[in-house]
Amino acid sequence: MEMELLVATHNEHKKEEIQQILGSDCTVKSLTDYNIHEEIVEDGDSFHANALIKAKYCFEKTGIPSLGDDSGLVVESLDGRPGIFSARYAGDHDFAKNIEKVLEEMQGIENRKAYFVTVLCYYDENGAQYFEGRVHGNLLTENKGFKGFGYDPIFVPEGYDRTFAEMDPEDKNKISHRKQALDLFMDFLKVTD
Repeated sequence: MEMELLVATHNEHKKEEIQQILGSDCTVKSLTDYNIHEEIVEDGDSFHANALIKAKYCFEKTGIPSLGDDSGLVVESLDGRPGIFSARYAGDHDFAKNIEKVLEEMQGIENRKAYFVTVLCYYDENGAQYFEGRVHGNLLTENKGFKGFGYDPIFVPEGYDRTFAEMDPEDKNKISHRKQALDLFMDFLKVTD
């Protein structure tokens, strides 16, 4: 049974990535497809809270099962920052400035452990279900690579010698935090099918 899924994003790249991972069982739609252009205010105090805000808003607006996600970089030595503020840490979605700020704060710090996290919230008439993926790794002291986005140029996942920004998208997507969370979501869909 094919289902329609509304993903709380205007980012067509993210929509396509989710569609590729979920395959033909789902038709993935974005906010743009439903002509929803109001800004969804993410004022939660955690990744879970922000994912819920997005998913619940979309479901209440359309009645379509909805998926909200919140992702970010959590740095051990920075007490978990940038965390839920990852996209606007030094400037709204200005990742060159965001990276610069993290690297500045990390100067002289030996512990470079960090992880990327994605929390997905699936919301339908039965309420909310959460799925979480994490990729642990270490931060470099300078940018390397030009692929990917966000903090990818300074993040080397555990067991690898290249940053996410140096990897081909296919390789990154095999191990990414979003892929892990989506795999758990797919398992959930199979059980409820």
